[in-house]
Amino acid sequence: MWVTYQRHWPVIELPTAAGASIAVLQEPLAGCFVMLNPMATILIVEDDALLLDALTGQLQQLEFGVHTASSVAEATTLLQSQAVDGIILDLGLPGADGMELLTWARTHIAGLPVLILTARDGVEDRVLGLNAGADDYITKPFNMQELQARLQAMLRRARQPAFTQASSAAGGASTTIGPLVLDHASHSAALNGDLLDLTQREWELLELLVNRCGEVVTRDDVLAAWRASPPEPGQTAAPPLNSNALEVYVHRLRKKLDTSPLAIRNIRGLGYMLNRP
Repeated sequence: MWVTYQRHWPVIELPTAAGASIAVLQEPLAGCFVMLNPMATILIVEDDALLLDALTGQLQQLEFGVHTASSVAEATTLLQSQAVDGIILDLGLPGADGMELLTWARTHIAGLPVLILTARDGVEDRVLGLNAGADDYITKPFNMQELQARLQAMLRRARQPAFTQASSAAGGASTTIGPLVLDHASHSAALNGDLLDLTQREWELLELLVNRCGEVVTRDDVLAAWRASPPEPGQTAAPPLNSNALEVYVHRLRKKLDTSPLAIRNIRGLGYMLNRP
């Protein structure tokens, strides 16, 4: 174990039994986070004892209630007798795979937020987990500060009413944020009543930012969503989808929104955030 420094807060690199490591804030309560609900209870499903102990200690310092399980069977039994506000779920569990617990939870407990925390870092794995109903997906090794931020954002989304409203014209759904209106059925957006000229990738980026307005959208989130969608119309081969391409699309989108109070912020080291007007 050794100590490094990140953004003026001491960080411990903690090795796990599997040989990976996590970055754990040594003093997580020193002004780093404001708890949204200090009584929220989280179920951690993880078979690595060292990692499970580290996660439990960190969340308890943040005043979360914590239940733990090391297998799908143990977690299922616990969920049938204990109420929790969210789950941190490993996939590579002994016996049944963590995806089986995700499927069970989606069938038996409506609206329960699930954050996958796993060593499976392939794009296909991310897409599979998110399409199966996970609310967020983080790969190991990971930074504890980011995990805490994403966990709190996930719990906040679960408590807040959706922005979407019924659209009588298209029979689909629309989202309104300030002067911006998104029509999800037609994949179109209007700013101050004027339609925006958006490419498919720009629309997908804008929709993701709007759906999570006021929250961090990571670069990996955007790239995974792009890779899961078909190529843009007229393209015989998909162009490279990487951080450099993403920067170009963000720049284009900012120019199209620059006459409005909406702003896409860079969140250093994490991704982007659409500010509420």
